[in-house]
Amino acid sequence: MPALPVSDPEAIGFDATRLERAFGMLDSWTESGEVPAAGVCVGRRGAAVAPRIFGRMTAEAESPPVRPDTLFLVASITKPVTVTAAMMLVESGAIALDDRVAEFIPEFGQNGKQDVRLRHLMTHTSGLPDMLPNNPALRAAHAPLSRFIDLVTRLPLAFPPGTQVSYQSMGTAVLADVVRRVAGVDFGEFLRANVFDPLGMADTTLGRSGPLRDRVAAVRLDAGQRDTDWNWNSPYWLDFGAPWGGLITSPADLARFCLMTLGRGTFGGVRLLSPATVDAMTRNQLEAMPGVPEVERRCRPWGLGWRLNWPGRSAHFGDLLGPRAYGHWGATGTLCWLDPDRDAFLILLTTEPAGDEGRYLARFSNAVAAAIV
Repeated sequence: MPALPVSDPEAIGFDATRLERAFGMLDSWTESGEVPAAGVCVGRRGAAVAPRIFGRMTAEAESPPVRPDTLFLVASITKPVTVTAAMMLVESGAIALDDRVAEFIPEFGQNGKQDVRLRHLMTHTSGLPDMLPNNPALRAAHAPLSRFIDLVTRLPLAFPPGTQVSYQSMGTAVLADVVRRVAGVDFGEFLRANVFDPLGMADTTLGRSGPLRDRVAAVRLDAGQRDTDWNWNSPYWLDFGAPWGGLITSPADLARFCLMTLGRGTFGGVRLLSPATVDAMTRNQLEAMPGVPEVERRCRPWGLGWRLNWPGRSAHFGDLLGPRAYGHWGATGTLCWLDPDRDAFLILLTTEPAGDEGRYLARFSNAVAAAIV
């Protein structure tokens, strides 16, 4: 397995004083309890600064401190990982982006969904919803993933595919089911065999597995969430393995994935993707969709699975990233971005839910971007 290359900040182009100041923000936030726990890894030029972990395993004041091997539920950072799996099938010739979803999931082709293509699932242009209308009831019943997929196949679309952009976790769920059917294996197993194991991501799973159970830091819950047995910290949800939000990983493991992507498909002598695939995933795919409103194509672009930088919006990514930067955020309080022009990446995994503004994420992102010299 390829080891994570670790370097001193100065050797890879970070101002050590500024970077330490950024880490001090995490230390302050976790010490005060504003953020229960945080894990961070930053890198440039093919290497990473040693990952750091801060805070407590739960939001309670009496909680034990984080472990050196603490893991995080990263929520929607899962989406570009799921799309990576699908793109591996594109590379093999098993599928193509303009294939109709109904070719692989025949029952999907009802209620006006016959023309939804795989590319629509990867760019939030399918017309599917973010969550099913009865999402709380399904989770309260501890429904399996197969039940979610079954109900998505019956839905009508909110708009014709390729004509609007609307964030949609259910599109990612359907994409994972396409991979499962085409590859003939469980989707989580496909990720393990084809992504995690080759990259040496030994602490990464889609859904929690036995030896990792006690290492996952608990996300802070509001009062309503604490009263359910299907919240982010529940055995049901941690074990569910949602293809749109169930990835459990560490900053060091996710750094391997980032270095592979910045390496245009290679890490540690392992080629996971071709340069052509990385280029396709990280360029504005909305530019080629004439039905998408111009303001979406220009101001809120998406690649395949990756959100590109939206310079007119501070939320989550902050204000200082380059024009070709891309990444994703997660509702549990997580952020991952990569800037190919600076050959740099940031991974920030916290247990403080991000909300619409991603306040902590954006401020920390700015501090790290300012440390790149």
